[in-house]
Amino acid sequence: MFYMRDVTIINGDCLIELEKLKGKIDFEKVIFVSDPPFNVGYHYNEYKDKMSEEDYYTWLKEIFGNNKKVIIHYPEELYKFAFQVGEFPEKVVSWVYNANTPKQHRDIAFFNVKPDFTKSGQPYKNPKDKRIKKLIEQGRRARLYDWWEVQQVKNVSKEKTAHVCQMPKLIMERIIEILPKDCIIIDPFMGSGTTGVACKKLGRKFVGIELNAEYCKIAEARIFNSQ
Repeated sequence: MFYMRDVTIINGDCLIELEKLKGKIDFEKVIFVSDPPFNVGYHYNEYKDKMSEEDYYTWLKEIFGNNKKVIIHYPEELYKFAFQVGEFPEKVVSWVYNANTPKQHRDIAFFNVKPDFTKSGQPYKNPKDKRIKKLIEQGRRARLYDWWEVQQVKNVSKEKTAHVCQMPKLIMERIIEILPKDCIIIDPFMGSGTTGVACKKLGRKFVGIELNAEYCKIAEARIFNSQ
């Protein structure tokens, strides 16, 4: 286990570790923010990413339960997850990217929590416009909408680590920024620690749980050295 101010990293099985956290933190303030394993056969260290479909959704239901949560997944899988838990998202954002794969977008679903899009922003699409230039000079950003075009972390990306399926920092920053400021963020599938990096930057309390010890060390270093 690793601690620093407002950051806790736990190496272990998330179902077991979440049970241990009960009574230690205020779960009324907790929001789960995670990009869970997709059950498609990724070659993670230690974790086997291939269950039966029934076992997979039962497992996700046990982990996320009826808590406030933001889950990043392919759209079809989020429909199945929503049906399994009997809950429907308050809001869904489409994250799109260029890729040489059949799937070129994922959805970000907000369950039991309403994101406040006025808290964040994105670059203007017409920066050469005279009026927009003035706004940019004032440090303004365009309104944040529900369509985010952000490239994946690829092998040539500067932020790439040894983790096989790493989230872009910008995606996690946007998610965290539009959530309540007093919330506690838990990522039960911490991976390389991108959620924690975003939480540290934005001043949010973070608990990350990761099964693999090597990924925990990567996350510790990234969060500790992040600004």
